[in-house]
Amino acid sequence: MLRKLAKIAAWIVAILIVLIVILLVYVRSVATVDPPVPASLAILDAKVEQPDSGLYTIGNNWFRKSESGLYELYVEGTPFERGVVNGKLTHELVQYQEEVFTGQLHRLVPSSFYLNILKYFVGWFNRDLDKHISEEYKQEIYGISQVASHDFDDIATPYQRILNYHAAHDIGHALQNMSLVGCTAFATWGSHSEDSTLIIGRNFDFYVGDDFARDKIMAFYSPDKGYKFMMVTFGGMTGVLSGMNAEGLTVTINAAKSDVPSASATPVSLVAREILQYASTIKEAYAIAEKHKMFVAESFLIGSAKDGKAALIEKTPEGIDFYEAPGDQLVSTNHFQGKTLGQTELNREHMRTSASPYRYQRVEELLQQNGKNSVVKTASILRNQKGLGGADIGMGNEKLVNQLVAHHGIIFQPEKRLVWISTAPWQLGKFVCYDLNKVFARKMTKNEEVYETTLTIPADTFLTMKDYTRYTKFHPYRFPFNPRTDIQPDSLIAWNPNSYHAYMLAGDYCLDHGQYNKAVEIYRLGLTKEIATLQEKEHMEKNLKKAEEKLK
Repeated sequence: MLRKLAKIAAWIVAILIVLIVILLVYVRSVATVDPPVPASLAILDAKVEQPDSGLYTIGNNWFRKSESGLYELYVEGTPFERGVVNGKLTHELVQYQEEVFTGQLHRLVPSSFYLNILKYFVGWFNRDLDKHISEEYKQEIYGISQVASHDFDDIATPYQRILNYHAAHDIGHALQNMSLVGCTAFATWGSHSEDSTLIIGRNFDFYVGDDFARDKIMAFYSPDKGYKFMMVTFGGMTGVLSGMNAEGLTVTINAAKSDVPSASATPVSLVAREILQYASTIKEAYAIAEKHKMFVAESFLIGSAKDGKAALIEKTPEGIDFYEAPGDQLVSTNHFQGKTLGQTELNREHMRTSASPYRYQRVEELLQQNGKNSVVKTASILRNQKGLGGADIGMGNEKLVNQLVAHHGIIFQPEKRLVWISTAPWQLGKFVCYDLNKVFARKMTKNEEVYETTLTIPADTFLTMKDYTRYTKFHPYRFPFNPRTDIQPDSLIAWNPNSYHAYMLAGDYCLDHGQYNKAVEIYRLGLTKEIATLQEKEHMEKNLKKAEEKLK
């Protein structure tokens, strides 16, 4: 009998192994993406020249690093030409960005077994990704992929990897409860702006580690089709996170709450890219957004010099909505406001449990307090670290406009074609200004500064304060990318005494190490602080109960 059962078990194991092998072969086959076929490969023979120290060129295309710490890139031509030139000029940044991205992934998922499972899952999930991306952007991405490292070919081909990385922002939505995505944007015009012009400010708070945000590129594109435009980007990225075109149309993106997606569609950043490249009015931007299927929910804040105002295009995998503010200002955080999408059960639940409504109210409060808005006032709002009524709710709180995690802060003045971009750290360094008209008219033959030095907004004075030094000590403990074993509960709280997060981390440590009396004391104090999300509050309440039960 036992021998018979053993044979049956062996057959079951053999069948399972065969099924797994078949599944892996299937996933690899359906996930394989053929690269596009360029009309000409001649650009691959182009050589990078160095006409001046620190300036690198290929024909009219150029690349340099500003004294501000920002990289600057200008590219032109057909899609494949733009991609190849971009890659050749920024190859070190392309490879570095992938190293950082995969390094963070290994920290989050240290198990090789689970990483392999994740690889095949992502491959299956994104099996139709290329069908939702235009030929133009596939050609450009393929061009960039020519310089991608071969160290990660076990994951996928360079082209497949770069293509998939364009969905990283969307995947971040699924991790929203880990506070990876929490952007804030606002616009004023007419009676709410000092000179009546449209002014737009936003913090891009997509966070996957400080190293990932280290090398920012101010990219200026002159495509063979569509409008010239600028965008803030990083090595290997052709999608748009924040940008303005030569017609004075701006695009920024804010994540909204999404259901767990079942399959890929067009990445948000590539929808934003098409809007930036091909729209000059809010109506044209809406038409572009409407035609695309997306697999996450997103708000596109569109500013338009031609329209003299800003509006929100809100989009989910199932629908689209449009929102215009009743007055001369518009605020967007991470929830929908339209008549249809704003009333969904998912959106209402997100507003109840997340930090988004609080941040929204705080921006409205600051705009009211500041009077008529200006570019300088916009920078001060983006840097603001106080809660409602000016309350101290702890440094880095997700309810703050400035959460001290921003990839970048940016300010647009579309009618004047001016854009200000923050320098490190986060949005605390000086904001440097670029005049799009001047940049696109410039021929670079020597290495010289491109930004408008007379329009620089000075660095935040917070950088000179003791609280900044304390926060830099607290910051490494905030996120799961670098798990720390050297936690000292008292130090965490001393560095950030009004932060619920400091108490939560300290309480969790004490609970895990059997210090139940101290855990109870810390959790009780932490629960009196301003907590960012309902999930975190419930986590602290649950652990407080556990600690109390251990003391019975």
